[in-house]
Amino acid sequence: MTEKFVPKATLQRYPIYLKALRKLKDQNVKKILSRELSDYVAIESTTIRRDFSFLGNLGKQGYGYDIDNLISIFESELGVNFDEKIILVGVGNLGKALLHYNRWNHVVGEIVCGFDIDPNIIETPCEIPVYNFNQLKEKIPDNCRIAILTVSENIQETVDKLVDCGIIGLVDFTNEHIQVSKSVTIKAIDVVSAMQELVFAINFHK
Repeated sequence: MTEKFVPKATLQRYPIYLKALRKLKDQNVKKILSRELSDYVAIESTTIRRDFSFLGNLGKQGYGYDIDNLISIFESELGVNFDEKIILVGVGNLGKALLHYNRWNHVVGEIVCGFDIDPNIIETPCEIPVYNFNQLKEKIPDNCRIAILTVSENIQETVDKLVDCGIIGLVDFTNEHIQVSKSVTIKAIDVVSAMQELVFAINFHK
């Protein structure tokens, strides 16, 4: 990983770039200019060049970026495994909707298995293996670091068990306050708060 400090906003854009670059590679695109990538991801070209500058001198002006090289840098220099094995904890209605979400291609990993406590869910055929949450220690994939959390009960207890099993990143759909150490990162997805912010923004701009 580069020794430079990378702003949080830049880090949040890196997965967007990687997804776009992987799509372009699948389309047999070899090189791309920052202004072309800007049109593709709807991010200003000056922002793209600044974001990329944290990773070193990646291209020549007017020549463009080598897509294979960029992908390789994202996957190696950043020190991140972009083929993360992700687990889904809570395979109810929301969990199943996430499995059917149609934008998993070209992202940073895939959901490889699920965990639940409902025997009906565990026994119902699913796109991925679904295990009893009590089997977490035995069934969690090796080197798994990320979990998607969609449970509605015993949330803190569930998180504690996940962290004990090596989870250091959580995508949280529970809307509950969760306490974790500084070594664990939580990305909360709160649809209600997003709607409230949207309403305030609409009313503010009247």
